[in-house]
Amino acid sequence: MTGNADDRIMKRPFLLVPAVALTATLAACGSSSGPAAHDASAPLVYVSSTRTPASIAACLEEHLSRVRVSHAGAATELAVGADSHNSYFVTLTPLNGSTVVKVVHPDNAPDDPPEEEMRFDIARCAT
Repeated sequence: MTGNADDRIMKRPFLLVPAVALTATLAACGSSSGPAAHDASAPLVYVSSTRTPASIAACLEEHLSRVRVSHAGAATELAVGADSHNSYFVTLTPLNGSTVVKVVHPDNAPDDPPEEEMRFDIARCAT
């Protein structure tokens, strides 16, 4: 009798494995192409850098065309693209000796520069 009770106790975790696997699979199937993927408030890039905001801004100005720099409190803000229709907005915020880099690309904004180039230049200037 004891053997049967022990068998049920030992088998119980194995019965939960398929349910856990199914739940994990369904959670992993979330699509990034939903409304949040194109939400202007969802950052295209969000990283931390050991470089200063001034250093990152100078690097981006050197590697990208049509960059306008402004300041809002401690943050440095860059608008990238044509004056009439900016393509990207970059915010450089100092935080505990590092810099938080946030890049936003609005829904209706042109890809000037192309997203790949923008990501490359952010990576180059943040490292």
